[in-house]
Amino acid sequence: MIWLTADTHFGHASLIETGKRPFRSLSAMERTIIRNINAAVRPKDELYILGDFSYRCSAEHAQELREKIFCQKVHLIPGNHDKDWSRPELAGTFILEDPITSFKCDDGRRIVLSHYPLAVWQGLRRGAIQLHGHIHSGVGEKAPGSYNCRQRERGLLRYDVGVDANGYAPVSLDQVLAWFSGIEPRYPEGL
Repeated sequence: MIWLTADTHFGHASLIETGKRPFRSLSAMERTIIRNINAAVRPKDELYILGDFSYRCSAEHAQELREKIFCQKVHLIPGNHDKDWSRPELAGTFILEDPITSFKCDDGRRIVLSHYPLAVWQGLRRGAIQLHGHIHSGVGEKAPGSYNCRQRERGLLRYDVGVDANGYAPVSLDQVLAWFSGIEPRYPEGL
């Protein structure tokens, strides 16, 4: 099974206050997010982290946190706060992906992954779904997840997989596909 998340921001203590995250401490945030990942993602599954795994913490601490995630195949699409995980001393921590990565589902539908939300993406006119992080939707919203609801209502197949929008837990590709099931895609004018 394929799972997705973004914007864990491990090590980013000030985000608890500025991002209105419901944690008393950085260690509580890190423990909860890792526990939520491990509760959903099995060791043989694949987990895609769409950027900002860590921020303001040492590479050693970030590696220790990665090692606490049971999943063996963890892909990282770089975000604006990620370290250079290609450095020799960090090699192998993640399966590093390009900033915009895509794959096809069993039914042939394209999934486009990036840290940032895109205005247009490969396969947009053929029903491709774009998954992203970066925007921390859910923060300050009366109903967390309303960004994703607005995208679906507009017929725009774009979804924020970030922890702030999804109860500090990953979402499965199956959940995303079900979310958009039956939605007639609409495209921005001029495309």
